[in-house]
Amino acid sequence: MEHFQVTQQPAPPLLRDYLIYLGTIKGRSPRTVEAYYTDLRFFLRFLMASKSGLPFPADDPNLTSVPFASIPQELILHAGINDAYAFLNYVQEQNHNNAKSRARKVSSIRGFYQYLGTKTTLLPENPMEHLETPAQKRALPKYLTLEESVRLLSAIEGKEQKRDYCIITILLNCGIRLSELCGIRLSDIRDETLTVLGKGNKERMVFLNDACTRSIGEYLAVRPEIKREPDCRYLFASSVGRAPLSPRAVEMIVEKHLKAAGLDGRGISPHKLRHTAATLMYQHGKVDIRVLKEVLGHVNLGTTEIYTHVNNDQIQDAADKNPLAHLTPPKNPKKEDH
Repeated sequence: MEHFQVTQQPAPPLLRDYLIYLGTIKGRSPRTVEAYYTDLRFFLRFLMASKSGLPFPADDPNLTSVPFASIPQELILHAGINDAYAFLNYVQEQNHNNAKSRARKVSSIRGFYQYLGTKTTLLPENPMEHLETPAQKRALPKYLTLEESVRLLSAIEGKEQKRDYCIITILLNCGIRLSELCGIRLSDIRDETLTVLGKGNKERMVFLNDACTRSIGEYLAVRPEIKREPDCRYLFASSVGRAPLSPRAVEMIVEKHLKAAGLDGRGISPHKLRHTAATLMYQHGKVDIRVLKEVLGHVNLGTTEIYTHVNNDQIQDAADKNPLAHLTPPKNPKKEDH
């Protein structure tokens, strides 16, 4: 996988310094730094366009034609919260950004100006401190049922059956992220444990159950490139042998076997298999929500609570357990006195 490199991207000095700070001091991953760059580049282009007094290009909603690397420093430093709200309105109307996308942009803008206000002497205070995050609809996560998960695993066939079975087994049992799966090195596997590198470059230990250790063992037994390439450090390597399998390659593997199992067309992705793992642990394994938080590598318990959704059977069971559920109406209603 090619990593995003700050020094190779066009950017004004203030933005470049901030991105370097994110990667070297805050320990953000190249993928996260790239996401910040994308959002802030768009915001700075919007500032350039809105402050120029010229009409916005009608055929360029992403403002790619607006130069931003040469934006004056004063324009960045004099931006206020109204500019941010105008930008959020623009991306909602012109790009049809949903609340989740706009919330990410708010986080990027707020972080950038917090850096300018606290880590430099250029701003006396953060003008975006009170920039509010758009309210988001909290939808239930998509996931496979236990029966569908078994059907998916049973449908895995082909030349790379052992590898694909191992990939999907780990996703369904461990609930790790796609990036964490792709980054697994052989040295990360120790007996019945797996060390993964999560968000913010934070390591955590994942315990492997029997299904995972068995599928890993069977996969390694038929993986000859390990013997030919002693420097191959990744569990799931690309065709070149020394690089990890890309996230897109894993997505295609999952899509292929979902289709074979008749489960395609439902928006199920590797991340939804993470949802599935969490749901199965909570609903069938009765795993405590605080334990599930550690398993998934969440920072806040509130993030984990989305997996505590209940199915229709549980809702019906709750209704049936109401102490008034089995009362029957009287056969002969009392006549009213006249």
